[in-house]
Amino acid sequence: MGKCRPCGSGTAPFSEKKARQRLCEISGWELAPDAKSIRAEYLMKDFGAAVRLINQIAEIAERENHHPDIHLTGYRALSIELSTHAIHGLSENDFILASEINALPKPTRKDC
Repeated sequence: MGKCRPCGSGTAPFSEKKARQRLCEISGWELAPDAKSIRAEYLMKDFGAAVRLINQIAEIAERENHHPDIHLTGYRALSIELSTHAIHGLSENDFILASEINALPKPTRKDC
């Protein structure tokens, strides 16, 4: 795992091929149809668990200065989308942050 670095105006977003290659290195994330973002979804144990995870992600995002789009619906359905907004696509930073998010504990509830 590396550290996120600012993307300059000359930074090109990953090609779909490169994004797919990097996606093979992390589990639980899917590539968007336009190959400009990756997404993970979690059905958390309850609302409190979802909010705690959001707060942990926020701490990492602030430290890395790379911020995901986070959506909480139905009180415990959490989705996280990563993209490098400055370049309108994916960069190494998205995969670094995805790896850091993967390392966080995620108390989920298994429905019958």
